[in-house]
Amino acid sequence: MKRHAWRIEAREYARHEARRGRRFAFTRLTPARTALVVLDMVPFFVADNPYCHGIVPVIGRLAETLRTAGGTVAWVLPAAGERTPVTDEFFGPEVAERYRTCGGTGPLAERLWPDFTVQQGDLLVEKSAASAFFPGRCDLPRLLAEREIDTVLITGTVTNVCCESSARDASTLGFRVILVADANAARRDRDHNATLHTIYRSFGDVRPAADVLALIGQYGYGGS
Repeated sequence: MKRHAWRIEAREYARHEARRGRRFAFTRLTPARTALVVLDMVPFFVADNPYCHGIVPVIGRLAETLRTAGGTVAWVLPAAGERTPVTDEFFGPEVAERYRTCGGTGPLAERLWPDFTVQQGDLLVEKSAASAFFPGRCDLPRLLAEREIDTVLITGTVTNVCCESSARDASTLGFRVILVADANAARRDRDHNATLHTIYRSFGDVRPAADVLALIGQYGYGGS
């Protein structure tokens, strides 16, 4: 399994440390108010991308740990949207149709990459835009609001498309955003790292899964 050689430049850490006195904005979380958002981990995107295979066990561990601590796991799949003249013009008709149907058919839980299992209490939704938080294109923001979620852990694929779009819009909606650096996958390290730079600079924290697991453990089992 392949892993991204991810990085945040030292100057970006220094910029935030100078501004707010600490490297990370969100130094604590409440598991019951935290959701792990898993984007587009379906065969269309995962099967031929070794970086996607590399993040599967990381996402699995995050999901299990957050559930145990009382948090929410939200699986987000691509919806079968309508083809439009714009998508045909932009992608070409053949590719537009492939993207339109990339989420697969049948029950939602069966469309996920087979190494994942939806558990009782998980959320399972479709999105009809790149972002899972764009108004009117996914039920996720409403469902998270019903559970009083204030923090989202962004994971999945593709880092620089749906994951970045979701992180940006979640921040705009007022969520505390943590993009999990080694639980997102792109096609190339340079694409992955460009998104990490953008999110860390302007929209939320970027932290490895080990850091996130430590936060969940600290505040999920009697911490305060």
